[in-house]
Amino acid sequence: IMALSLFALSVICGANYEITSKVFLDIKINGNSPGRIVIGLYGRDANKSAENFRCLCVGHYGEVRGEGNETIRLHYKGSQFHRIIPDFMIQGGDVTGNNGEGGYSIYGPVFDDESFEIKHSRPGLISMANKGPNSNGSQFFITTVKAPWLDGKHVVFGEVIEGYSFVEKIESVGTSSGNPRAVVQIVDSGELLEQL
Repeated sequence: IMALSLFALSVICGANYEITSKVFLDIKINGNSPGRIVIGLYGRDANKSAENFRCLCVGHYGEVRGEGNETIRLHYKGSQFHRIIPDFMIQGGDVTGNNGEGGYSIYGPVFDDESFEIKHSRPGLISMANKGPNSNGSQFFITTVKAPWLDGKHVVFGEVIEGYSFVEKIESVGTSSGNPRAVVQIVDSGELLEQL
């Protein structure tokens, strides 16, 4: 019984995928006191996506020039969750437009899908949002349900390890159309460097 319980716990906690780094998002809803979401990144199983997310949380790359010579700040700080659908997911990370039309990665405008090995098997997984195959930028989403219809289309690269109750709070201001009923903004983000 003990062995079965530990096995079940490892599956629930996503222990099959090694967390190689931890990052945080501090988020305000309508300017209220921020809540924190801590995300563990699967740097061995989805290295490019995990590193892209980590660097965008930290702001390592500062500002770059876009294809139209516009200045793009490669940092999640200040961006919003622009699409929130209850019983599905919360989506953010558009660092260029805050409306779901833009985004930019640390590798350039977009980068290729790297692996569909990790499935959308439970709530609390973080995955790349895209506009079709090989179009990953900075946008991401966090699942609030099991979402197998996304398997093979979006790259899962991490999981929420603290603050899932705040994910649910964000989910509560969503609508069936995806347009939030509140401004949900990332006011700070970074990496947690304590031992894993």
